[in-house]
Amino acid sequence: MTAEKINETKNAKGRIIAVGTTTVRTLETAAIQAKAAAISSSIGTNPTVLPFIGSTALYIMPGYQFKVVDAMITNFHLPKSTLVMLVSAFSSREIILGTYETAKREGYRFFSFGDAMFIT
Repeated sequence: MTAEKINETKNAKGRIIAVGTTTVRTLETAAIQAKAAAISSSIGTNPTVLPFIGSTALYIMPGYQFKVVDAMITNFHLPKSTLVMLVSAFSSREIILGTYETAKREGYRFFSFGDAMFIT
């Protein structure tokens, strides 16, 4: 059902906004799985995502071309983490780290129970 909603939204030129980095990685993995299924079979349509069960080893960093996610909501992560690389893929490392400097000056909270940001 979630995959159907995502496909309907993308087909209608809507935006997919992921909440959290795990959701981003999951949706992008579902898109890679869908592309592989479309190549290896004649499934009739070309869905953006297909339902799947499994894990992912997807590492997203600047330069990654997003297939599903158009924007995300996430908290402020540790500056030298792979999660900062993921959020930098939406913009650039310089812009993200500049945003972090502003957040520190303004007293924003970091880590899992901190403040959040909307990245487009």
